[in-house]
Amino acid sequence: MKIILTQEVDGLGAAGDVVEVKSGYGRNYLLPQGFAIRWTRGAQSEADAIKASVKAKAVRDEAHAAEIKSKLEGAPVDVKVKAGQGGRLFGAVTVADIASALGEVTGESIDKRTIVLGSPIKTLGNHAVSVKLLDDVSASVALNVIPA
Repeated sequence: MKIILTQEVDGLGAAGDVVEVKSGYGRNYLLPQGFAIRWTRGAQSEADAIKASVKAKAVRDEAHAAEIKSKLEGAPVDVKVKAGQGGRLFGAVTVADIASALGEVTGESIDKRTIVLGSPIKTLGNHAVSVKLLDDVSASVALNVIPA
């Protein structure tokens, strides 16, 4: 079965790739989960659009990654969350919250899947997270969780 991946699948490919998989794997897992669409000549243009959008969001090269890393490590990043009395958060700080705060600082879109949390952030104050920009380039970011 020939399919087009709509997002990255470990061991299979990246978003926009056209891959050949076993029929059961595609029909029972990839298509229902929304990880892929069936390949047709018309869908090929959609695959090209997916690849173009992924390329626009991605870190271009090592120089670009080093530039983003210097912006991230330059100063602490403020993440505003809802908090009650005593500094307790309503829930936890999500990687989506962190990604949007990092995007405001850098001016670039940061993919939430590149953010590595050691443990869930459930308190106000200073925390450290890691952002994997490329395979060999990662940035240590100081987060300052403050009440909104």
